Amino acid sequence: MVIEKIINTKDYITKSNLPASDYVINPYVGCSHACKYCYASFMKRFTGHEEEWGTFIDVKICDKPLNVNKIKNKEVFMSSVTDCYNPSEEEYLITRKILESLVNAECNLTISTKSSLILRDLDLLKQIKNLTVCLSINTVDEDFKNDMDNASSIESRIDTLKQLHENGIRTVVFMSPIFPYITDYKKIIEKTKEYTDEYWFENLNLRGPYKITIMNYINKKYPRLYKYYYEIYYRNNKEYWVELSKEINSFCINNNIKYKIYFFHDELVKK
Repeated sequence: MVIEKIINTKDYITKSNLPASDYVINPYVGCSHACKYCYASFMKRFTGHEEEWGTFIDVKICDKPLNVNKIKNKEVFMSSVTDCYNPSEEEYLITRKILESLVNAECNLTISTKSSLILRDLDLLKQIKNLTVCLSINTVDEDFKNDMDNASSIESRIDTLKQLHENGIRTVVFMSPIFPYITDYKKIIEKTKEYTDEYWFENLNLRGPYKITIMNYINKKYPRLYKYYYEIYYRNNKEYWVELSKEINSFCINNNIKYKIYFFHDELVKK
């Protein structure tokens, strides 16, 4: 059961510290997709939530109209610490109301989600200029996906990608996070390439309390890989990511695939 609470916020638009965005819009606090690897679980430190990540969601209400002049010619990302199409959105329509305000905004809007619920808003999405929609897909294995999150199935995400693409919306497959020796990026590309304009690659970062959760999971489900994960996440050996980055570069260039790699987040933020 997910604990829902209505909270007031001064503004939906906030400054971003993401490497490719000027502003972010987060219509909710928390997310019932409950991704075991979710970096956004750090939000608990600032919100006072003691519940387990994935079991609560705060619905943000803002009486102030969206200031579209603030984001004119800016890069806007929706959302950075929640999924704006989590199941609560079906009832509260916060994301839809925000999109209604963004129809005529002169910004570059990127929406990231794991949910097929985004198709509900196709009527609005088709009206928004300079829009990119990212579907997060880091596996084609439904069992692995179910171990990791409660979001839409991989099959449903690929179908969502297809429908968005067929409606003229620019699509991205956000391969995030890549699990070392588990995520098969070539297989994901093979299944999605007909509906995808660009691929973004991001590595699995393990920080905070979920690090031990993932490491225990690997030890239990993929024991043969545990020594490699130990080398990467306890000894901070970056060789795997360096080599994988080279491999992805070569593969994408040779196959005329548009792509971006976001493996070294700290360095990107500094830049």
